[in-house]
Amino acid sequence: MPAIPSSLLEPVWVQFDALLPARPEFDPTHPLGCHRRRVPDRVVFAHVVDALVHGSGYERIATEACSDRTIRRRLRAWAEVGLGEQLHALALAAYDRMIGLDLADVSVDGAITKAPCGGERAGRSPVDRGKGGMKRSTGTDGDGIPLGLIGTSANRHDSPLLRGTLEASSRQLHHRWPEQVTAHLDRAYDNGPSRDLLAELGFDADIARKGIPAPVQVGKRWVVERTNSWMNGFGKIRRCTDRSASIIDFYLYLAAAFVTVRQLIRRARALYRWDTRLTTRRLK
Repeated sequence: MPAIPSSLLEPVWVQFDALLPARPEFDPTHPLGCHRRRVPDRVVFAHVVDALVHGSGYERIATEACSDRTIRRRLRAWAEVGLGEQLHALALAAYDRMIGLDLADVSVDGAITKAPCGGERAGRSPVDRGKGGMKRSTGTDGDGIPLGLIGTSANRHDSPLLRGTLEASSRQLHHRWPEQVTAHLDRAYDNGPSRDLLAELGFDADIARKGIPAPVQVGKRWVVERTNSWMNGFGKIRRCTDRSASIIDFYLYLAAAFVTVRQLIRRARALYRWDTRLTTRRLK
């Protein structure tokens, strides 16, 4: 059984393949001219997706067609040039063109997950007895489509991450903010620096007040909680064992790209017709 339905995996792979540089099947610089055939990128990408979904170690998902060392080398090369961010930006552009991003309302929130192997994005988790943990701060549009993400250690407060999250969202959107934007935030952002930042950016602030009960269903910030749940459905995000910051960021944006394309396909079913259009809401 595939880790990702083919109707979702193939569109993502087509866009990812378009970002890859052309590489010869054999290494022309080999002194004997008899280097082993290069493992196709499509095969390696399928293994990387397996690692993303299941959260397994590379030794466990390696096969005769692709070794764990090949997965690590190719993954490092892809992460260093920012292919994850580029893929997510393409997914956002396609969603905006076909469905339309709701940028009049944005939500930002943090989520803490496990990072048992430590690394550049790990720290003591305040909600897991001080074990290794990672925090990601996610910005979404009014429908919960992930716009920008940043990863950091679990012991960081949400409020200082607000600027970085909004800047990451701007990069992914190429600074296409409407004239009036309302930021919906929970009470962790109820402080002077957060309000000053939103005023600096020209955003209206809808922030839950400290000491006043405010269920997440009240207002429009519940969508970011749902997006965090979607992201936690990927095993590599829920329990990250990688130590390199660039690889962690690659996985974060790859997961965000899958979330965006999944929502694009589901919402496009009612608006468009195409040859391979799904007949049910469930992706197969």
